Amino acid sequence: MSSLSSSQESDNLTSPPLKLCASATGESGDKGEGAGVFYRNWTIDNANELGLKGWVRNRRDGSVEALFSGSPEKVQEMEQRCRRGPPDAMVTGLQVFPCTDDPGTAFECKPTV
Repeated sequence: MSSLSSSQESDNLTSPPLKLCASATGESGDKGEGAGVFYRNWTIDNANELGLKGWVRNRRDGSVEALFSGSPEKVQEMEQRCRRGPPDAMVTGLQVFPCTDDPGTAFECKPTV
């Protein structure tokens, strides 16, 4: 018999990585980096809080792209947080794709593409 509780066991399982592409505007209606909603930094803080692996980066079209890997429950929680976004953002779109990319060993910020 395992000494881990079912929640501890599920934290040790890793779901296939999910890639998200989010678009958000600021209160002024501005889109992207200039909108000042700090979506990328907010994503880093939330992913680290949940213990996820992966990365986040801005895209030149103003959207933010991220890859999350971890327990299915934590990845799902992060997806829900991304749908709401940071306090000053209004998320206008979110696409989610399963992927096979390597999430790495931590959560990091990648350069804009």
